[in-house]
Amino acid sequence: MSARVAVIGAGSWGSAAACLASRNVATVLWARSPELAEEMARTHVNRRYLPEYALHDRLAVTSSLAEALDGTEFVVMAVPSHGFRDVLTEALPLIAPGAPVVSLSKGVEQGSLKRMTEVVAELLPGHPTGVLTGPNLAKEIMAGRPAASVIAMTDARVADDLQQVFSTPSFRVYTNPDVVGCEVAGALKNVMALAAGMSEGMGLGDNTKAALMTRGLAELTRLGVALGGSPLTFIGLAGMGDLVATCMSQQSRNRHVGVELGRGRHIDDVIAEMHMVAEGVKTSRAVVALAERLDLELPIAAQVAAVVNGDKTAADVIPALMMRQVRAEMYGIDGT
Repeated sequence: MSARVAVIGAGSWGSAAACLASRNVATVLWARSPELAEEMARTHVNRRYLPEYALHDRLAVTSSLAEALDGTEFVVMAVPSHGFRDVLTEALPLIAPGAPVVSLSKGVEQGSLKRMTEVVAELLPGHPTGVLTGPNLAKEIMAGRPAASVIAMTDARVADDLQQVFSTPSFRVYTNPDVVGCEVAGALKNVMALAAGMSEGMGLGDNTKAALMTRGLAELTRLGVALGGSPLTFIGLAGMGDLVATCMSQQSRNRHVGVELGRGRHIDDVIAEMHMVAEGVKTSRAVVALAERLDLELPIAAQVAAVVNGDKTAADVIPALMMRQVRAEMYGIDGT
């Protein structure tokens, strides 16, 4: 396949995705920091985020958006949700007319409560847009361990092209037309990972974590369907698959934050120690606001947001959830 891809954002997942693409097509990775870009270009290692792994030999790295986007046919945005709009706005005059834009971000924009593809549609109307999402822990991808993902695009032909861009012998990519469902699942699963981590930090055991994950999946589905997504998406890689990985893995940043909160630490102290973004922290607030706008019940997300905001402690969460009114299991999902 002949194409040129620009990956905007050199965090762990952006770097891993760029390495995948560079196996198949000419790929440029953009890093905001000139120092990081220079070091990566020279050493072919992202020492800040993936120090144990070599970048692909054919991957180019730059801190110049103009250089990254010159002649680019596909733009992949690997910028966290809180910086997504600003970086895309800066890139606007450099993006080719009609070039598809793919989001790797798993969050919701603060204030507007927009998903990242909605931000793209606002700033670049007429450009095909979508997401690459799934249980894709960057270190395992870089190690070549078998994994699978989903590319969801508004244009099926573009989805097929991007499937070829990212597919490798160890990375299997499926297509899914449900952009809304895939994007909602990717954002909300991070909030559920905070809850699962809290239960682990409090030593509550596997039954509790399993219940939180299962009811968390119900909340993912409830919100996604209300926004126009397909319920089937949430039992797939973008939903259940990503939820399991993020709630269970030692590599999960959101799970880690939850564990520390469950041990009684303050959110500010936990975040201050991290050099990578835990999207679920900011997303929890945005998701709760979105649920209120839609008149939806997302009890786990609401409890997580209360802890993140400092209104409750992690120890308050489980009793608050356990003492809610009993209901049918599929309440709010199957139309009841």
